[in-house]
Amino acid sequence: MHGRAAYNRLSNSTFESRVAGLVLAMFATMATIYVASRLWQDAESRTYLVKELDKRTMQNYSVVSVDETLKLIACREQQMRLSAIEMDLAAARQEGFVSGYLSQNDTQHSKKRHLAVIGIITTFGRKKNRDAIREAWMSTGAALRELQDNKGIVVRFVIGRSANHGDSFDTEIDSENSQTNDFIILDDHVEAPEELAKKMKSFFVHAVEKWDAEFYTKVNDDVYVNIDALGAALSSHLDKPRVYIGCMKSGKVFSEPTHRWYEPDWWKFGDGKWYFRYASGDLYTISRALAQYISINRSILQTYAHDDASAGSWFIGLDVNHVDDSKFCCASWTSAFTM
Repeated sequence: MHGRAAYNRLSNSTFESRVAGLVLAMFATMATIYVASRLWQDAESRTYLVKELDKRTMQNYSVVSVDETLKLIACREQQMRLSAIEMDLAAARQEGFVSGYLSQNDTQHSKKRHLAVIGIITTFGRKKNRDAIREAWMSTGAALRELQDNKGIVVRFVIGRSANHGDSFDTEIDSENSQTNDFIILDDHVEAPEELAKKMKSFFVHAVEKWDAEFYTKVNDDVYVNIDALGAALSSHLDKPRVYIGCMKSGKVFSEPTHRWYEPDWWKFGDGKWYFRYASGDLYTISRALAQYISINRSILQTYAHDDASAGSWFIGLDVNHVDDSKFCCASWTSAFTM
C-alpha cells in the first residue's frame, strides 16, 4: 500500500512538472517572438536613421539629436499615412471634377445621369406658394416622376425643421409630404431667416449625395420656372466642369448693427464694403463638381448674412467659370424662364 501511494505521488509530481515545463516553454516562445519582432522594428528604424544620418553627414551636419531622431520616426509614420490619404484624395478629385453623362467604372451608376436637381427653397406658412408652383410648372405624382425619368430633372421643395421639433409646423410639413412626396426635409437644419445660408449649404450637400446630376439649381418659392427653357440653358454648359451660372452682381456690405441687412463680418470686405461677385439668390445653378466641393468642405465653408453672397464666397479662389447669364435676371424671367 505504501509503495503504491508513493508511486502515485511520484506520477502526479512528474505530470505536474511536465505541465509546468510546457507552460514555461510556451511563455518562452511567446517572449522570443515578441523580442524578435521588436528587434526587427528597431532594425528597420535604425536602417532608416542611418540613411538620414548619412544624408546629414554629406550636408555637413555633425550629429542627430534625440529630438531629431524622434521627429524622423514620427515623420516616417506621417509619410505613410499621407501616402494613403493622397491616394484617397486623388480618387475623390477624379470623382468630383470629371464631368460626363455616364459614370465610367461603377455599374451602380450605369443609368443616365440627371441633367439637374432643382431645390425650391420654402418655409413654414407657404403652402399656397407651393401649390401654385405644383400647378404651374412642377407637377405632381406621375407627372413629376416623368419629368425626372424622361427629362432628367429632379424637382423638390427644400425645408428644415421647426425649432420645437415635432410641433404643428413639422407635422403639417410631414402630412403635406406624405401626400405629395416632393420635399427634401433637412432634419438637421432649423428654419430661421438668419440661417438661410446654412440651409443652402445643407441643400447642396443633401442633393449631391442623393442624386447624381450635372447641375444643382436653387430657386425661391415665388419664382415660376419654364423647365424646358432652363434645361436648354443648362445643356449649353455641359462642356464646363466647374461652372457657376446666374445673374451676377455685387451688393453693398452694411456695417451698422441696426440695419436690416447688417453683415457681422463686414470688416472682411475691405474699406469699400462691397461683396465680391455672386449670383442673385432668386435663381442660380452650380455644376456637379462645385456641389461636391461644398459637400466635401461643408464644415469649413464660411457663411455670411446673405445666402447668395455666401454661395459666391465658397468659389472665390477656385478655378470656376462664372457665367453672368441675363436669362437668370429678374427683368428677363417673363421671356426666358417663367411661364
